[in-house]
Amino acid sequence: MEIVVMFYMVLFGLIMGSFYNVVGMRLPKGESAVSPGSKCPKCGHRLKAGELVPVLSYIFLRGRCKSCGERVSPLYPVMELITGGLFLLSYIQFGWSAEFLVSLLFVSLLVIITVSDLTSFLILNKVLVFFFVPLLFLRLTFAAPDPWWLSIAGMLTGFGILFIIAFLSKGGMGGGDVKLYAVIGVVLGFPIVVVSIFIASLIGAIAGLAGMFFFGKTRKSLIPFGPSIAAGSLIVYFYGAEMWMWYSSLF
Repeated sequence: MEIVVMFYMVLFGLIMGSFYNVVGMRLPKGESAVSPGSKCPKCGHRLKAGELVPVLSYIFLRGRCKSCGERVSPLYPVMELITGGLFLLSYIQFGWSAEFLVSLLFVSLLVIITVSDLTSFLILNKVLVFFFVPLLFLRLTFAAPDPWWLSIAGMLTGFGILFIIAFLSKGGMGGGDVKLYAVIGVVLGFPIVVVSIFIASLIGAIAGLAGMFFFGKTRKSLIPFGPSIAAGSLIVYFYGAEMWMWYSSLF
């Protein structure tokens, strides 16, 4: 029975990941996430049901539009697989609990902002508010930490540190990143949110160096920080307690 539940959790994640791709790509353009249906951006071919199966359609169509042969971004199947894997990990870690709901919401938020930041260099306020309200509610009620104020402290710390970095960098960091970390702080709480900032910065630095060495980027090139924030935050969310205990044991 457990295997069946895990299978459906992955399947649910793949389906939601496909939807989150649409949300992350359409909302920054001011388009609806539900209408009209998906189509090829080059020839306008309206995708049929068989072309919308997460991951499998991309494989069977060899990453190209069935009508015109235009190459489809591999971001679609990659984010679908990531979402499916993270939904499964959420279930394995938390089971049927209030924290499981927090986890699904948190993963969903970070997948959407990763897509939007990679494709449009934008993290939308409407997306942040949509997830902030239920996450704050859960952190103050059914999934509250002990003590409860750790989430509020995490929110203020996450926002405050990123605000200072943005101010000192004079535009080197976007306002969306700052507001995103307020939401992340609610979920992670204090002091774990500080660890996530460190890890996100490390991942961002590695991504920046990789871009310079392999893709011809320069220090002035615009590189989205949202994906690094998402990666660092998820690592800390699922394994932060163990990481903090290990770090504390060093002193």
